[in-house]
Amino acid sequence: MAESEDAARLKALEAKIAALKAPAEVKDHSEEHYSQVQLAWRMVIELVSGLGIGFGIGYGLDTFFGTMPIFLVLFIFFGLAAGVMTMVRSAKEVQRKQLAAATEEGEARGD
Repeated sequence: MAESEDAARLKALEAKIAALKAPAEVKDHSEEHYSQVQLAWRMVIELVSGLGIGFGIGYGLDTFFGTMPIFLVLFIFFGLAAGVMTMVRSAKEVQRKQLAAATEEGEARGD
């Protein structure tokens, strides 16, 4: 009887060790609490970089042609438009991912 108890304890111990050695489930980064902050910063950086690139191109053209603020103003607006378009594209991408995740979750529950 002592041998069967030892065998049962040994099997239980082996099961615990196997459970601990199993690879941990990898979480999607969007499940983390800080993913929304990362998304917000990404959008801000996209907008500011569009403005910065537009400013640089406009200032460079104005300096080259000697026509101060014409190209500068024009390309700042182009940069703003490009930054906003990139932000909208990023928002649509995130919305598509969230919709796909919700659809998968609904299918998993049987809805």
